[in-house]
Amino acid sequence: MVVSIVSNEILSPVAPSRIWKAIAKDSHNLMPKLMPDIISSIVLLEGNGGVGTIRQSNFTSAIKDFSYWKDRVEAIDDEKRVFKYSVIEGGLIGKKVKSTSFELRFEDGADGGSVCKFKGEYEAIEDSLPTEDETKEMIGSMVGMFKAIEGYLIANPDVYV
Repeated sequence: MVVSIVSNEILSPVAPSRIWKAIAKDSHNLMPKLMPDIISSIVLLEGNGGVGTIRQSNFTSAIKDFSYWKDRVEAIDDEKRVFKYSVIEGGLIGKKVKSTSFELRFEDGADGGSVCKFKGEYEAIEDSLPTEDETKEMIGSMVGMFKAIEGYLIANPDVYV
């Protein structure tokens, strides 16, 4: 069993409260609109967005390794702006990993901006660590999604206020 952790910090000029609302509260509506070439839909299967909610993210053919994943919200803390979820089905579960979980933290940054701290943890099926390229791709995907939301919020200063 090999457990691996990837992490990253992203600085943003957007206030953490706005990014928090867009990502932790409304990403199921926002992401398919902002990234239709990658995400075809995100459907709430159980729950209303709080702890225990199960969502299914459906991907376009741009994602070669899988067509969907289901995740469960493990923790959501509005005061500390911490969002945790685990992929429970689909994605790379059963192919390359036994389990995958993510934590996003949105903290105050300089000049009213924010710092997004991302951490992903997964247990590999085989006793092997991800390659440097696989790690860069995982982080790059998360940064790409974050930047899409950030760009939308900058272009639309009156949303998620």
